Amino acid sequence: MHMAPDIQLPSLPEVTLRALEACHQDANYRTITDIVSNDTALVTRILALANSALYGPATRIRSIDQALLRLGTRRFHTLVLTAALRQLLFELGGDEWQQLRDFWRHSLTTALTARALATLTSYPEPDEAFMLGMVHNIGELIAIKTREPETKQYYFTHQADLAANLVTAWGLGPMAADALRYQQALPNELRDAGHLVKVISLATRLALNDASGIAAAGTVFGLSEELTREIRRRIDHEVAGTAASLGIPLDETYDGEDATRKLRQAILSQAMASQAIGLADLAGGRQDILAETVASLTLVTGYPALCFGPVEQSLVLLSGSCGPMPELSVTSTRGGSVLTEAFHTHQPLALGERSPTVLDRQLLSLLHTPSLLAIPVVIGTDCPGVFVLGTETSPGPATLERATLFAQQLGRVLAPRQNDCETMPDSDRLRQELEREQLRRQVHEISNPLTIIRQYIYQLRGRLEDTDLQRELDVIRDELDRAGNLLLQMSHSDTPARTDQGVELNEELRSLARILEDTLFSRDNRQLRLALCPAPTTIRGKASSIRQVALNLLRNAAEALPPDGGQVTIRTSAPIWQNHRTWVELEISDTGPGIPEHLRERLFMPVSSTKGEGHSGLGLSIVKQLIDDMEGIVACRTSQEGTTFRILFPAATRNDNETD
Repeated sequence: MHMAPDIQLPSLPEVTLRALEACHQDANYRTITDIVSNDTALVTRILALANSALYGPATRIRSIDQALLRLGTRRFHTLVLTAALRQLLFELGGDEWQQLRDFWRHSLTTALTARALATLTSYPEPDEAFMLGMVHNIGELIAIKTREPETKQYYFTHQADLAANLVTAWGLGPMAADALRYQQALPNELRDAGHLVKVISLATRLALNDASGIAAAGTVFGLSEELTREIRRRIDHEVAGTAASLGIPLDETYDGEDATRKLRQAILSQAMASQAIGLADLAGGRQDILAETVASLTLVTGYPALCFGPVEQSLVLLSGSCGPMPELSVTSTRGGSVLTEAFHTHQPLALGERSPTVLDRQLLSLLHTPSLLAIPVVIGTDCPGVFVLGTETSPGPATLERATLFAQQLGRVLAPRQNDCETMPDSDRLRQELEREQLRRQVHEISNPLTIIRQYIYQLRGRLEDTDLQRELDVIRDELDRAGNLLLQMSHSDTPARTDQGVELNEELRSLARILEDTLFSRDNRQLRLALCPAPTTIRGKASSIRQVALNLLRNAAEALPPDGGQVTIRTSAPIWQNHRTWVELEISDTGPGIPEHLRERLFMPVSSTKGEGHSGLGLSIVKQLIDDMEGIVACRTSQEGTTFRILFPAATRNDNETD
C-alpha cells in the first residue's frame, strides 16, 4: 500500500502543546528538539520535510538536530504550529486515547533503548538509532486513526515494511530501511547482521520487557543479564520522568481531551495575534510598525495600550489606543517604573502590588485604568519598543499570555527590518540581494559534483570486500556529507552558519561513565575514576561527536589495561588559557604498559589494528578527525607506566549558545 512520506498522524496533545509553548517562548534549540524528539508523528513530519526535494539533493537528515539546522528555527516553528493545527482534526475516542498513550510509551522506550545500545556497542550514530526506534512501529499509529477494520489490520500486520518504506522515501539509505524491515527477525538470525539491524531488533524486544529480550541481548551482543536489566531499569525511569514532565499519566486511565482543549486555546491565541498584526500597516520602519500595531494589541487583549520606542537615551511615546496622545519623552535609564524596568530586563512586568512611581501614575492617568502591564518587544539583545497595557488590578493569566505572544510575533516581523528599512539605502539592499543570489548559484554548482562523488563512493564501496577499506570510504563519505551541510547553510541566510552548539562536557562524561561502569569496567580489577572540575565545561561541538571521541579513547584505555587490572581516569579542567584562546581540557589516562613503539609514529593514521577481530584500526584516526572538525587540539603522552590523551576543546562563548 502506497504511503506518503509526510503522512499526517496523531500526537499526544501534551507533547504538541509543550513543543508549541517552547517555540512561542523562543526556547533554545536543544530544548525544542528534546521535546519534538519524544513524538513519532512530529519526528515523521519533520524528517519528511527536511529530506524533501524542497531542500535539494544535499545530504540526508538522520536526526531532529540535523533537521533543525537545515530548516532553520523559523521554518521549524511553522512546522510545529502546522502539526498542532492538524492535531485538532483528529477525533479520538476513549479507547483510541489509551492506544495512543500506550503507543507513545512503547515507541519512546524503544528509541531510548536503541540509543543506549548504539552508544554501548560503539555504533557511530546513536541519534539515528533513536530516530529509527521512534518510527519502528509506525503502522500501529496509522491504525489508530484508521476506521476500516481490514485496513487497520493491514497496518498492524505490515508495520515493519511500512516503516522501511518510509525511511526509504526519506532517502536514509538501505541500512536504515533494513534495520526496520528485519526488526522482528529471530535473535539467532542476527548474529552476523549489520550493526544497525541488530540494535533496532534488540531494542524492540527489550522494550516489550519480557524474558525473551534479555536472552536476545546475550545472543545478539553478548550482553550479560545484569547489564541488560540495568539498561531496562534506567530506560523505564527515563520514560516515567519524561511522562511526568509532560503531564502524561502512565498508570491510570488516559484521556487527552483536557490537553486538546488547552492546545486549542493556545492555537487560537496565536491565530488571534497573527490576525491582529496582519490588520496593521506593516510598511515603513520599526517604529512606524510599532505605532501602527497598538490598536491590534487592544483587539487581542481588550485593554487600552500605549507604545514607547527608544530614541537615543529616551523612550518616546509613539502612539496609543485611548484617544489623542500628548508628546511624552522620558529617560530610558532605569527609574523603578514598569516601563523602564521592562525595557531593561526584556521581561513583562505588572504594576501589581508595587508602589507606583510618578511615571507609573502618569501612564495610569493616560490609560484611565487601575493598573499597568508592560510588555517589551525583544529581538535578540535589542528592545525596539515597549507596550504598556492598562489593566484591571489583577489581570488574568490569559491577558499576559496573549500580550506576550503578540509581542513575540511582532518581534519576528520586525527582525528582518532591523538593519535595512531604517538604516540601509536601497542601493545597498539591492547589492546584498545580488550577492546572496550569486552565492546560492555558486553553492549549487559546487553541490552537484559533491553529489556525483558521493554516489561513486557508494558504488565503489559495494564492490569492495575489504572491511577496512569500506570503513575508510565511509569516513570520506561522512566528510562529503559535512561539506554538503556547510554549503547548504551558506546558501540559506536564515539557517545558522554553525553546525555545532554548546555542549556541557562534564554532563556527557558522567552519562557515558554510568554506562561503561557496567560494561568495560564491570570487573572488580578494573576501575573508572572521574575527576571532573567544578567549573562550567561548555564547549563548541556536537554532542554525538564528543561522545564518540570519549568512547573511542575510553575503550582503548580499558583494553590497554593488563590482565591483572588497573585504572582509567577521566579528568577535566576549565577554563584553560593557551595560545591566546580559552579551552576546556579533557585528559583520559590509563595504567597500562604504554603504546608500542612501532605504532607511535602512525598514531592518528588508519592502520591495521593489533587488537584482532572486531577492530578496524580507524579509532584514533576518527578521533583526530572529529577533534580537528571542532578546531580542537589532541596530544598523547605514553610510557611504560601508562598512556594519557590530552584534548583541548574550544570553550563556548555566550554567542555560541544563542539560536536565531
